[in-house]
Amino acid sequence: MLESTEIFIEKVVELKRVIKVVKGGKRLKLYACVVVGDTTGSVGIGHAKSAAVADAIKKAIVIAKKNMVKVDVTESTILHIVKGKFSASHVLLKPALSGTGIIASSPVRAVCEAVGIKNILTKSLGSNNPSNLATATINALKSIRPVSLVAKMRNKPIEYFRRKKHGENEENKDNAQEESNK
Repeated sequence: MLESTEIFIEKVVELKRVIKVVKGGKRLKLYACVVVGDTTGSVGIGHAKSAAVADAIKKAIVIAKKNMVKVDVTESTILHIVKGKFSASHVLLKPALSGTGIIASSPVRAVCEAVGIKNILTKSLGSNNPSNLATATINALKSIRPVSLVAKMRNKPIEYFRRKKHGENEENKDNAQEESNK
C-alpha cells in the first residue's frame, strides 16, 4: 500500500458567518477559505460552508487539495515581475533578494508561504477581499514562465538566469581588482 508522506501547510485566509433568511427565520452557517501548499511549488485554495467551524475548515482543506496547481519557484523567490487578477482584485508580485522576507498582505502572504516563497515584494490593488486576493495571487503565480522556456526564447544558457551568491560576487570583484592593479 502506498502512503503519501507529503506535509501540507494549511492557512485559513478567511472565516466568516453567513446568514440566509428563509421563511421560518434565519439559517446561520460558517464560511471558510483555506490555502493549502506543500512549500515546494504546489498550492491550492478551497472554499466551504458548514454549521461548525471545524467542519467548514476540513471541507475547505479537502477542496483545496483537489484544486492544487504547480508553480515555478526558484531559489525561494519568483523569476520575474508578474500581475494577477481575479474579480476586482489585482496583485503585483516582484522578485526580491534573499533576506527580504515576504512583504505582503495576509491573504497574499498565506499563498506565498504555502508555495514556499520566502522573499517577495507585493502590492495589492483594487478590492481587498481576502478570498479574491488569494485567488488573484494564485493566478499570478500560475502565469510565471519556467527558466528553461525563458532561456530558450532568449537564446541564452540557463546559468545566465540564475542569481549569483554573495560569496561568488565578492570573489569575482576581488579577482577583477587584482587584475586591474597589475
